[in-house]
Amino acid sequence: MVNFTILAGGYSSFIATYLFNSDANTLSLLSQNPSGQNPSWIDLHPTNKSILYATNENEQGAVQSFIVKQDGSLTAAIGQTSSGGNGPAFAVPLSTGEVAVMNFGSGDGLVIPTEEDPLEFTEGAPLISFDAAVSHPHMALEVGKEVFVPDLGADKIWRLASDGAPGKYKVQGAIEQPQGSGPRHIVVRGDQLYTLHELSSTLTQQTIPSSPATSSAPLTANVSVVPPGLPAGAAMAAGEILLAEPPAASTGGAPRARAGADTDAANRTRPFLYVSNRNTGAPDPRGDAIAIYALEPALALVKHVFTGLAQIRGMALGGVGAGAGAGAGDGFLVAAGVAGDAGVVVLRRTQGGADLEIVARNKEVPTRTSFVWLD
Repeated sequence: MVNFTILAGGYSSFIATYLFNSDANTLSLLSQNPSGQNPSWIDLHPTNKSILYATNENEQGAVQSFIVKQDGSLTAAIGQTSSGGNGPAFAVPLSTGEVAVMNFGSGDGLVIPTEEDPLEFTEGAPLISFDAAVSHPHMALEVGKEVFVPDLGADKIWRLASDGAPGKYKVQGAIEQPQGSGPRHIVVRGDQLYTLHELSSTLTQQTIPSSPATSSAPLTANVSVVPPGLPAGAAMAAGEILLAEPPAASTGGAPRARAGADTDAANRTRPFLYVSNRNTGAPDPRGDAIAIYALEPALALVKHVFTGLAQIRGMALGGVGAGAGAGAGDGFLVAAGVAGDAGVVVLRRTQGGADLEIVARNKEVPTRTSFVWLD
């Protein structure tokens, strides 16, 4: 039996703990851990997996820290600090010991230093503002010595850099995005930037300019993520994007697929993107879909997998080494909607990552918005 513990944030006053049994294909709700109001985004410390950070996505936004106990439950909040603005929809700990938080509502953000004890926040970091008529920063991603911030309102990917003291960052450039596309979340692979656009429901690929002063980066790919066969009145808005590297990227030991080898073996040498769709209009009886894309030799749709969920916002890959052979990479994907009552689903990655199969579902908590795997 292989058990995996999963934490889930949401629009509530608690962070949920689930246990996924990959042999029995069961997902059990273990606890509802009290938190601040609306811990919509959660993430683990990069080197100490017993420390969890969570946003409080409110008008007076905040960031909290917790200790994760051995059973997957949480302590009461240890540290808490203001996000500096309205509606922090995203926070991520950086390798520098800082925590970047972006305020979607007020169009600004902070990079918050932590003390020697990373549970404690250092006050006084200057607010980061973005020079745009409308700004809705939705994410922060550490890329080398920079922090990239997709701005759904400004149609830009801002490039931030440290400006000296801890917590002091400056905007040193931006990568322009298609007008009206609404860049929401991003992943980076080498010098390639993959952007999921909420308003246009598209996925784009660009080469990152080597100089932050260069704002123009031609699109090498621009594809729709919308699934086929939608009902009349459907209104689509893209949600989350995940990158799954092939096992060779982490283990160095995956054999090269030979001519005539089976499809699964060939796919296990390929990276994939998983992209969520959110239907905010007339419901589809199939629920919302996760779109799977191959990255090599070029960005290409593999298929859509329907989930029964409504408005998929949160997804995370995990269960490494389970369900697809030891060392086979991320074996599972957990997802939930922000609407309806379909709860949380776990999908197994099959066909070497080119397909997904629902193996477990728990409806005790109707909606969730973000996840981390503890195992």
